[in-house]
Amino acid sequence: MNDVPANLPRTAGDLRAAGHLPRSIKQELHDNLLAKLRAGEDPWPGIVGFSRTVVPQLERALLAGHDLVLLGERGQGKTRLLRTLAGLLDEWTPVIEGAELAEHPLDPITPESRRRAAELGDALPVSWRHRDERYTEKLATPDTSVGDLIGDVDPVKVAEGRSLGDPETIHFGLVPRAHRGIVAINELPDLAERIQVALLNVMEERDIQVRGYTLRLPLDVLLVSTANPEDYTNRGRIITPLKDRFGAEIRTHYPLDVDAEIAVVRQEARLVAEVGEPLLEVLARFVRNLRESAVIDQRSGVSARFAVAAAETVGAAALRRSALTGEEPAVARPVDLDAVPAVLRGKLEFEPGEEGRETEHLVHLLRRAVAETARSRFAGLDLVPLADAVEAGHLVATGERVPGKDVLAALPELPVLHDVAARAGVSPDEPAGRIAAAVELALESLFLSRRLAKDSDDSTTVYGR
Repeated sequence: MNDVPANLPRTAGDLRAAGHLPRSIKQELHDNLLAKLRAGEDPWPGIVGFSRTVVPQLERALLAGHDLVLLGERGQGKTRLLRTLAGLLDEWTPVIEGAELAEHPLDPITPESRRRAAELGDALPVSWRHRDERYTEKLATPDTSVGDLIGDVDPVKVAEGRSLGDPETIHFGLVPRAHRGIVAINELPDLAERIQVALLNVMEERDIQVRGYTLRLPLDVLLVSTANPEDYTNRGRIITPLKDRFGAEIRTHYPLDVDAEIAVVRQEARLVAEVGEPLLEVLARFVRNLRESAVIDQRSGVSARFAVAAAETVGAAALRRSALTGEEPAVARPVDLDAVPAVLRGKLEFEPGEEGRETEHLVHLLRRAVAETARSRFAGLDLVPLADAVEAGHLVATGERVPGKDVLAALPELPVLHDVAARAGVSPDEPAGRIAAAVELALESLFLSRRLAKDSDDSTTVYGR
């Protein structure tokens, strides 16, 4: 809970004496964004991979004062990006204390607040609202009603003796209650077309219509929304008049390179064990392979959440192995990647005709990602001595019950092992599990390049001749 600073004005008179002037929500965002840009501050903390593509478009839209829609496949960070908009609002903003809407004390808009302002004058009480309370989010669902978004007649107020045509009988919906704030509607095409129509006046004329009469309210909101391109032909669409009222339509995208993909996973994943950079790179390349695969339904997309869930699954596999073997710390090794295809298969949509072959495709693409990562990490490094040692009889066993020290103990002392560890960012004095993770990656790359054989059962994998 944010505590309101004690030195803020508490009446309309104090507010006026302090020189406070009302600003529209769009002007407030405009001014604060410019201030951050001029000061060299990042207005979009936690947003990865959009700095040269989506962010400049978003900033131009805000500076122009446009309502906007973010258009992109699932898991591209659209909602995350919209939520950062709240950080551009003033930390505290004054509102009329006790008012149903967040009206400015020097600019009331409802009949009741105007009466109070006229009666109390400078004594009108003021309270303060934190920026976090000025961001309102609604997931569009087919059962959303006009009353939910705009408002409806309140039977309780009618029963109290007010006439049905009295504007004060209205129970305000989500949009009016977000007055002087940001309204975000997720998955806008899922909103029934007749409900979308109810937003037209809000976006253009800034008034609302309820049950046959119009209440002229100069609402001050920034309306932002998200949509999936597939929704235009699948579940629904954004009606043309509503699209016309959005000042900007901004396309989002998945991370454009491996480093950005890794950064997203590092930021979002809650890892219960240590997952090193090489394995995160494998998962990032795996996800990118999925997005390019002809067997995956690309209209549905491969969410960034898939890579996050994959990293969390690998970490969980490492933690389980640590509990079984007693090895500390729990460090993920390439053997833990085997858990990914079976666990996360259901998060993907496959093309028709691929039924029964889903796991086969995933295993193939995962192995390709391992090979690509190994080539990147070990480029120019001669792994022949390691292959020769295994072929000479130093078989290496790994699995869910094999600790890292046993993996290393199976091999003779080889200078190339230090080089392999160094390429994986591991120093010789680090725990055995981290060094074993690098060595396993090298062994797997030798297997994938047909330099070594590999035999596997339910719990153990042996690299040999």
